Amino acid sequence: MNTNNFAWRRWLPLFLVGAFGLAACNGGPAEGCRADAAADAPTVPVKVQRLEQPFFAIKTPADAEQFLNAHPAFARYYLQRQPANEKQLANGLTQLATNAALQQLGRETAAAFPDSAALRHDLGEMFRRVHHYFPDFRVPPTTTYVSGFLAKDIYVNDSLLVMSLDWFVGPKASKRPDLPQYMLRRYTPAGLMPLLAQDVSSKYNRHELTANTMLDAMVHAGKSLYFASQMLPCTPDSLLMGYTRREMIGLEANEPRVWGHFLEKNLLYSTTPFLLQKYVGERPNVPEIDKTCPGRVGQWVGLQIIRKYVSLHPDVTLGRLMAEKNAQRILNESHYRPMNK
Repeated sequence: MNTNNFAWRRWLPLFLVGAFGLAACNGGPAEGCRADAAADAPTVPVKVQRLEQPFFAIKTPADAEQFLNAHPAFARYYLQRQPANEKQLANGLTQLATNAALQQLGRETAAAFPDSAALRHDLGEMFRRVHHYFPDFRVPPTTTYVSGFLAKDIYVNDSLLVMSLDWFVGPKASKRPDLPQYMLRRYTPAGLMPLLAQDVSSKYNRHELTANTMLDAMVHAGKSLYFASQMLPCTPDSLLMGYTRREMIGLEANEPRVWGHFLEKNLLYSTTPFLLQKYVGERPNVPEIDKTCPGRVGQWVGLQIIRKYVSLHPDVTLGRLMAEKNAQRILNESHYRPMNK
């Protein structure tokens, strides 16, 4: 493909894009929800066990032992309980549960997520769609917790789902995870389900272990994001990506410029970890493209490739898409070539 036509493209000034580019945005609230093939999927039972209250009731190591014994799967998988660390774990839990700063964060978490019924509803809506596309899916036992950021934000496997809700309280919390601001944007109450959906996608998102090019990473991430968009059809792309509205508008208006950069710099088949991190990994921005281009732009391009592929192959089920390991085949058959508007 001749890429010279991309070289002259300048990044459109964002104030112009803000004024004239809104109609081009995909998946935003103004445009409503995406098409939902699973709209009539039957409900699946979801039970949520809130562990915050029993956790903060711990006053002594003996109380901590009772807490661990009462929640064996949580202790085993999430807290990594083992006979060798039993005493250390009990003492650590006691120190955490009686820490005044964490207790304050616990109260803020309860205020941010006050309604267990609402949480069950959101989980149920997502999980019934997962079950529709993947009938073998079973909802794992689900718990919420306050970890003080000392354990994973979300842990999920076939046996257990744990959501450490203090990660997601948002900008008004007295304590926040030790992450840069561009990553903290994803850690709000509204960001919980998008991150969870992407975590769940890993159960189905197949990837050739020896495939380590930029294109492989982009398409793999694109499949994960597309999966999340199908499970959460009314969630805008800005929330799925963790981008600001302004960043989304800029990307959509400059899609040919972004894709042209990957082609002109021969990046698609690079296997250099440093370059993959630059374009697919966490980063505040990608100045190599433009100072206003947000990090993880390779993931966003991967999502556009997947959407183009799906639009041309409506017979390909989500299960088949997630099982496809060949990123080159997906790119070829997507005929992805964003053009200047």
